[in-house]
Amino acid sequence: METEKESSHRKGVVTISKGALAELPACEFPGKIFIVDSLDKLPRAIEILKSSPLIGFDTETRPSFKKGQQYKVSLVQLSTPEVCFLFRINQIGFPVELKQILEDDSILKIGVSIHDDFHNLAKITEFTPQSFIDLQSYVKDFRIIDNSLARIYAILFNQRISKGQRLTNWEAESLSEAQQAYAALDAFACIKIYTHLKEGKFNPQTSPYLTIPEEALTETNPSAESPSEG
Repeated sequence: METEKESSHRKGVVTISKGALAELPACEFPGKIFIVDSLDKLPRAIEILKSSPLIGFDTETRPSFKKGQQYKVSLVQLSTPEVCFLFRINQIGFPVELKQILEDDSILKIGVSIHDDFHNLAKITEFTPQSFIDLQSYVKDFRIIDNSLARIYAILFNQRISKGQRLTNWEAESLSEAQQAYAALDAFACIKIYTHLKEGKFNPQTSPYLTIPEEALTETNPSAESPSEG
């Protein structure tokens, strides 16, 4: 009997090439951005986040260009469908209220490669993350084999998430508008991807990025690779 993995392989997988990704139009964060760079701004942010049943999650860290030099997480992004909060933890530390949001099992949090984020945040404070979904695993049920947020988003929405701000200084005195928009979009995109898939709006079989592996085609038509007899 054919296994589920073999059946999926025969039907094809969904992936986008680097060239196709580069040709897509860039997308923008559609909501509001609220920077939490002082503790007096914390209560309002936490109040709104606690009222949201679904939150997009991401972090940013100042890049290092010297061997052996490493920085701690600079920014934690938590986004609802309407507003993204940028917690500048390099300036305000890791407040217990923020920790409680990450540990709240009644609030579903969506991210990408979240275990790397957890590992880096654990260098700042101990916490036990609860109710997180990693899109890298979640999208596999929809035969999407790409792992990056940008590629997954492009497959679903035919738009490109620009990564031009990724290696900028996230510990700058103030974040530029471009940095803010980039950071907010990364967290918001996680919500949009999860909701789109959860609501059954994506069909792998009709995706323009569906790829049938060559060996699967050969298996479907064994004579295709066979020399003619005569």
